[in-house]
Amino acid sequence: MNRRRSPKALEYLFGLEQFGIKFGLENISTLLAHLGHPERTFRALHVGGTNGKGSVTAMADAALRAAGHRCARYTSPHLIRLNERFVIDGREVADDDLVAAIDDVRAAIEDLRAAGTLQVEPTFFETTTAIAFELFRRAAVEIAVIEVGLGGRLDATNVLTPMASAITSIGFDHEQYLGRTLREIAIEKAGIIKPGVPVVLGSLPPEARAAIESVARERLAPVVAAGEDRLRRYVDAPLALRGAHQRNNAAVAAALLEIAGAGGVAVPPEAVRAGLTTVSWPGRLDLRRLPDGREALLDAAHNPDGAAALAAYLRETWPDKPPLVFAAMRDKDVRAMFRALLPAVGAIVLTRASTPRSADPAQLMRQAHDIAPSLPIAIEGDPAAALNAGWRRGRRIVVAGSIFLLGDVLNEFDRT
Repeated sequence: MNRRRSPKALEYLFGLEQFGIKFGLENISTLLAHLGHPERTFRALHVGGTNGKGSVTAMADAALRAAGHRCARYTSPHLIRLNERFVIDGREVADDDLVAAIDDVRAAIEDLRAAGTLQVEPTFFETTTAIAFELFRRAAVEIAVIEVGLGGRLDATNVLTPMASAITSIGFDHEQYLGRTLREIAIEKAGIIKPGVPVVLGSLPPEARAAIESVARERLAPVVAAGEDRLRRYVDAPLALRGAHQRNNAAVAAALLEIAGAGGVAVPPEAVRAGLTTVSWPGRLDLRRLPDGREALLDAAHNPDGAAALAAYLRETWPDKPPLVFAAMRDKDVRAMFRALLPAVGAIVLTRASTPRSADPAQLMRQAHDIAPSLPIAIEGDPAAALNAGWRRGRRIVVAGSIFLLGDVLNEFDRT
């Protein structure tokens, strides 16, 4: 399959974003079969949920690595570089390895399209998922922690049969795809539960938990509740990731690792402890200090529950109400985000992230004014200007609302 090594591999891959979001497992299943089923060459832990799934994935991966396993993680989206999505033994995949995998998966897609086996072009996420599995096969990965992209039941990652699944949380996000009630969203997320495979549940609303447990019963899948008692077995030091909500995520990760251990992938308590207390996961209550002493707290709060978690952290640790630099995608429930977040900040600077999906700051201003009419509000045309406007109001600011915005800000910091 080494028929090409294209310098335009990334251009091809990002070009697939024009096909948008498409649910279903037919494309990914056909493609993986043509590639020889790379997803069957490693064991997996599969992590879904509304919020926290990336943090759990990072924690579990760090613990597996501390235990000495050849491990990998697949997450989305990335902040700056595509390579961030594919981490093997704690390191992002090298550019050459990534380009080689993209080219070979592209060649497989072209073969299938020419034969008429694939009726439509795979999406960016379907193709990226196939690339991840192919990279992990080539690296002889023993076990991978795989984050669900969107939903669960029809997400491209759901071709896996993992050692265990996890559902970290259930809240409102992507309702246009997943449903308008917590029960509907929970059923979509529960689609990752496989027959007989244990599923770990984080802290969930009662109606969501009931829906997921019903699916688990139908599939004879054992349900494991993650809780503070489990966490106390491992951690007597602060978690590496800030925020009270990370205790739920850490408990989910610990439960997943216990199931992995029972299945033959040994993770001793000291490795679990290392994973929870040393993991790095950028953009999640991520405090950055500039050389001149200015600070920015970056958080990927991009839905109402994420905004509420950030607000709780600010009330506890930054009660002086710092300025907020904010951008969001057009499909987000910004009003609910503002209701949670604006009482915890002293001013808001609105901007656009560098993506066509970014919401119009003027519209965001109207929504913010409706929620907090006395709050100082400003608009800046780009994230760099927004940062400076925020720092003019104080030397400590918060940046939130979109992972795309965080990527823009981190790029800006690299230039500072």
